[in-house]
Amino acid sequence: MLLELHIRDFAIIDNLDLELSPGFIAFTGETGAGKSIIIDAVEMLLGGRADSAVVRTGAEGAIVEGTFKLDAPTLERLLPLLEREGLLDEPGYLSLGREIRREGRNTHRVNGRSVNLGLLRELGEGLVDVHGQSEHLSLLRVREHLNLLDRFAQLEGARTAFSEAFTALKRVRDELEQIRQGERDAVRRAELLTFQLSEITAAAPRVGEETELLEERNRLANAEQLALLAEEGSVALDEGPAGVPSAADLLGQAADALAGLAKIDPSMAGAEAEAQALMEQAGDLGKRLRAYRDEIEFNPRRLEQVEERVDLIRSLKRKYGGSLEAVLAQAETARRELESITHAEDRMAVLQIEESRLLEQLSVHGRKLSQSRRQAAEQLGRGIEDELGDLHMEGARFGVDIRWEDAPGGLQLEDRQLAFDASGVDQVEFLVAPNPGEGLKPLARIASGGETARLMLGLKGVLARADETPTLIFDEIDQGIGGRVGAIVGRKLWGLGRDHQVLCVTHLPQLAAYSDQHFRVEKQVDGGRTVTRVRRLDGQERVPELAQMLGGLTRANQESAAELLRLAEQEKTTM
Repeated sequence: MLLELHIRDFAIIDNLDLELSPGFIAFTGETGAGKSIIIDAVEMLLGGRADSAVVRTGAEGAIVEGTFKLDAPTLERLLPLLEREGLLDEPGYLSLGREIRREGRNTHRVNGRSVNLGLLRELGEGLVDVHGQSEHLSLLRVREHLNLLDRFAQLEGARTAFSEAFTALKRVRDELEQIRQGERDAVRRAELLTFQLSEITAAAPRVGEETELLEERNRLANAEQLALLAEEGSVALDEGPAGVPSAADLLGQAADALAGLAKIDPSMAGAEAEAQALMEQAGDLGKRLRAYRDEIEFNPRRLEQVEERVDLIRSLKRKYGGSLEAVLAQAETARRELESITHAEDRMAVLQIEESRLLEQLSVHGRKLSQSRRQAAEQLGRGIEDELGDLHMEGARFGVDIRWEDAPGGLQLEDRQLAFDASGVDQVEFLVAPNPGEGLKPLARIASGGETARLMLGLKGVLARADETPTLIFDEIDQGIGGRVGAIVGRKLWGLGRDHQVLCVTHLPQLAAYSDQHFRVEKQVDGGRTVTRVRRLDGQERVPELAQMLGGLTRANQESAAELLRLAEQEKTTM
């Protein structure tokens, strides 16, 4: 629901802050005081049409901001959109803002972040229905009629079952189409895959093989130099040139000297052990160098083979992904796809059986869903006509048009092939005949006015449980009705306020008396400028306002106003 509304420099409103409560909220005041301007500002906030002409004279721009408290169903509906756009801050609350600059530039914000107008409008449609001069009303959106009917009939479970089967059918048909498309290209594709798989399989590359080959190529290309260096190292360490002691011999002499030193000074015993260890390490290293020298291969043929193998691996990498891992992955992909092509007929037969099973299942679900909707449509029509009778539209009729559309290859029902989607086979539209003798016409084509406002109220009253929009706004719903009907409308708005937050602009005291929160809107002259002021009326403050609406501040009117309030409060306790 709408918790707070801030309007600045909008038409004759200079600065207005409203704190709104749940339930039924009435706005009253003289004609031209600015009641409908408040509604216009809310419509603009929700993404409605905006014009720089609304900017207050002398101001640079008009600003409208609203804070909404989200109940669990509303949050569930809006959560995917908010998460997708990265706009979710405090889960239970949502703030919208819109600024219209005098030069024509608009800015739109959700939770303080700039968004495009389409997103603002999409969020607004899930938060508020405004029945005023615009068509921001969910009941006028034909695509919503099926959803409202299903929620009224509590068909969510049946519709979910149909939707799940529809999704499964779509997956099966998508795979079938892929196989059929694959068959058209099967021969050419199979030749390519066979070549790729044969080339990679024949090469039989291993991950890490290229590194090993490069190391071997380096050794083969430098065999002579490696042998010479290994020989020099082994001679210096363990043999020594003619007449020159080796490193091992010199370390042995050092070890003998340190042994004699340790006999005189025991603290040097450790030095003798270190020298002995160095002598042994020099000998071991010399032996390893000789073994390495003996293993060095002078093999030009092997070098040529290694070069060819390196070239082959690099060629495979260039073709299939830049690494040996990618090459091996491509081989596995080609193998699986070849198997798929080879077994396409078998898979297609399995899928066609599954397609037939799902179509039969959908036919059963679709028939039951359609029958339930037709039964619910009759109940909905009777309920709404009863509501309209209470609102002195006794001759008005309401109907639900449920029709099927033929489509070759569609869902088989009653010897017809029907178009269908995730919601079923039914196309639903609400129809009305506001006056006796008129034929039923699409609700979306009904002209605006007091008659339509009452029609919408009747619809909302019956569909209150099904309608998930938390805040409903009615601008001058009392147009063309008298006081007796006004009291009926007031009771219905108050009843509607038990499931929704309801804001209503009214001139009827009989209607306003039922409100849970009452605001008086008036024009004042401040500093030579006309401004709109809004004041909340509580308790006995409401009596003079209702008396004024009855015709003036006479004693009789004040007594009548007090009686209206008493009767309204009394009826609320029994409803």
